[in-house]
Amino acid sequence: MINAEATDMAIANAGIDNSSALNLLQKEIKDSDILHRDLFFLNPILGRRMVSFQANKSAPVYRLFKYKEGFSAALVEYMIDHLQLEDGPILDPFSGTGTTSIVSASRSIPSTGIELLPIGNLIANARAEIMDGISADTIDDLHSWNDNHVWEECAEPDKLLTLRITNGAYPDETEYRIRQYLSSIGEAKTNQARMLLLFALCSILEEISYTRKDGQYLRWDFRSNRRSGKKPFNKGAILSFDEAIKSKLDSIIADAQNTYRPDLFRQHSFSKHDVNFLQGSCLKEMMNLDDSSYEAVITSPPYCNRYDYTRTYALELAVLGIDERHLIDLRQTMLSCTVENRAKDLLSMNPDWEPILDYCKSHSTLSSILEYLYDLKSEGRLNNNGIPRMVEGYFNEMACVTYECSRVLRREGYVAMVNDNVRYAGVPIPVDTILSDIAEHCGMKVDSIMILPTGKGNSSQQMGEHGRSVLRKCVYIWKKL
Repeated sequence: MINAEATDMAIANAGIDNSSALNLLQKEIKDSDILHRDLFFLNPILGRRMVSFQANKSAPVYRLFKYKEGFSAALVEYMIDHLQLEDGPILDPFSGTGTTSIVSASRSIPSTGIELLPIGNLIANARAEIMDGISADTIDDLHSWNDNHVWEECAEPDKLLTLRITNGAYPDETEYRIRQYLSSIGEAKTNQARMLLLFALCSILEEISYTRKDGQYLRWDFRSNRRSGKKPFNKGAILSFDEAIKSKLDSIIADAQNTYRPDLFRQHSFSKHDVNFLQGSCLKEMMNLDDSSYEAVITSPPYCNRYDYTRTYALELAVLGIDERHLIDLRQTMLSCTVENRAKDLLSMNPDWEPILDYCKSHSTLSSILEYLYDLKSEGRLNNNGIPRMVEGYFNEMACVTYECSRVLRREGYVAMVNDNVRYAGVPIPVDTILSDIAEHCGMKVDSIMILPTGKGNSSQQMGEHGRSVLRKCVYIWKKL
């Protein structure tokens, strides 16, 4: 049921600026919102805790790696029930750490997850192994490592790969322990143990480093030889390697043996054979999927918010052997959501995308937003000249992803997509309605745009220059005709 009062509130929250060009653009965006008003639905169930990692913090297996950019298992459970999904398969083209696939498999629903970053695929596969049940030999091996500190026997450990943005991230003793541990993993008795030992290490890197993940970058503690920001940053306690790895291995063993909150554990119906994880860009991998082969898509793409996951997860990527060249390749391959992304030659990837890309060029609201941002760039009034290119690339690439979602869905199949609206140079960009228009052009009907009860604020810079406006956080529901 549509909540008209919530719709009016969501539309009214976009402020009007005094400058004439921005005033006209904001009025056009508000008029577009009014045209879409019957699609908006304030859903009180979709609290911030559910549509974020927060609800995963105490859930078995999901709790083992703090992946703040993902949504919760509870959200996927809700969407499976809300959309009445039964047979599958379900697709997540931006799989992250595999939450959609893991939850689907716990319902005996097969799924496919596509993720570009190697750290996401390591976490997803480790979760699947634990949920499926790890062997007694692996459990014994993990206990042995935990009790005997096997890594300390390594007298000549290999060097630790570092990147420019990770250099000096650890205290000297901690870095030496990491080197010992990595050099010793090959001695574990089973492949399963080797994977879980590597997963355990990646899960503690932030806790034992001078850094903290902070959206667009890593923040550096004042005790390091680097600084980030104008004021000295104190991240609090920095754990020693031994205490952090012991705690993590204890947690892995507890979850594997179903001794941590068994009331939340659904291992009885889980099979890793119901999960297919693919590593790569969804723009490329989705083209290899068959037409009309999926019952639903449940996903959350990167937001158009300048967050660079190759920087945020640089510590983990370095441990996984990602060097500078490979890091740059990953950054340019991922969906355009940072100011460093260059335009992709999408038509050379797939000529079938030409009609949907032409539609993006003709979309009135999107065209007006891009024209305004490019004008500001030419006048030198943007804080980063890469913003217009990023926004344009984001919508072009998301249009291609949406086209592929429609193609691989069966008739009457659903897309459930979590995304946030954004704001640049005072312009509140209605990502929800623009992408929903694109979905309709791809042969889908917009069932609803579910608005979270709590919206998203603005940066202090945006508020100081353009005033405060609350941006919609939404879950879109699209149905293939």
